[in-house]
Amino acid sequence: MRSEIPPEVHGNGRFLLKRQNFTPAYLKTFEGGRLQEKIDQALGLLASCTVCPRNCRIKRLEGEICICKTGRYAKVASFSAHLGEEDILRGSKGSGTIFFSGCNLGCVFCQNYDISQEAIGGEVSPKELARILIRLQEAGCHNINFVTPEHVVPQILEALPDAIRLGLRLPLVYNTGAYDSLDSIRLMDGVVDIYMPDFKLWNEETCRKYLLAPDYAFHAKQVIRAMHGQVGVLKVDEEGLALRGVLVRHLVMPEMSEDTAAIVGYLAQEISKDTYINVMDQYYPSWKVMTGGEYREIDRRILPSELRQAYQQAQQAGLWRFDTRWRRDAPV
Repeated sequence: MRSEIPPEVHGNGRFLLKRQNFTPAYLKTFEGGRLQEKIDQALGLLASCTVCPRNCRIKRLEGEICICKTGRYAKVASFSAHLGEEDILRGSKGSGTIFFSGCNLGCVFCQNYDISQEAIGGEVSPKELARILIRLQEAGCHNINFVTPEHVVPQILEALPDAIRLGLRLPLVYNTGAYDSLDSIRLMDGVVDIYMPDFKLWNEETCRKYLLAPDYAFHAKQVIRAMHGQVGVLKVDEEGLALRGVLVRHLVMPEMSEDTAAIVGYLAQEISKDTYINVMDQYYPSWKVMTGGEYREIDRRILPSELRQAYQQAQQAGLWRFDTRWRRDAPV
């Protein structure tokens, strides 16, 4: 064990998974002959789309589009070895991120609104998506990081057999806003190694106003519980790199400490006090917030006191495994 890896990462060995003992979940599912069954079930959800909680019921297999602006095939905005993710994901060579175009949420503060709302990017076939996974592996990335995958679960599954036959062996990260359906998360059981949901907001009214999804917290609670049931708390290898488990992100927002308190309380009481969490300070006004009007109250950066309060709320709830960019000795 490298001495610079802090106790909150490996828990004195409690959360250590030796890399030599690690096999990506999807390889076992593929070798057991169960992956094709999952693909068939997932594509069936596209016929009258129920892939996410929106339940738009459009015919995506025929190319129809609705809120997520994605039809039969996934759209990719970009892919790269990303060095801006959590230390336990990016390591020294980066997390192999694939930014999918479109989104099933309508976050008025979205910092990537050109990707999520304007859906820039191009369609990719299953074989093309498989080759992207292999290119990221060949670049030396530590994992494959699917960003905003909620609406393209069938397309991801459909690409995996070709990627596996081409030699894919990296852990898969499901990097989601947590507005997923239980059907999709169940299909990802035995496929995803690391779930990284962003638990955004809690109160129904704030979810309606800022995410355009009043039922967001209801679904986030359900799917995070299901994710934890599949892979458990986050486990890392000897170098401190994530291999399997759940990592929760929470973006601290101006004037929303009550939402933060409810979210960290839920994670500690209903999921696990050992949940690994990134309390994020990256919020800044973007997209619709910049126009002022009804969003004036969040038209500012968060205050240092708000970030400190969020950490205190998490600690008081019993959480203790924090992403703090430990290679740079960032304070909690």
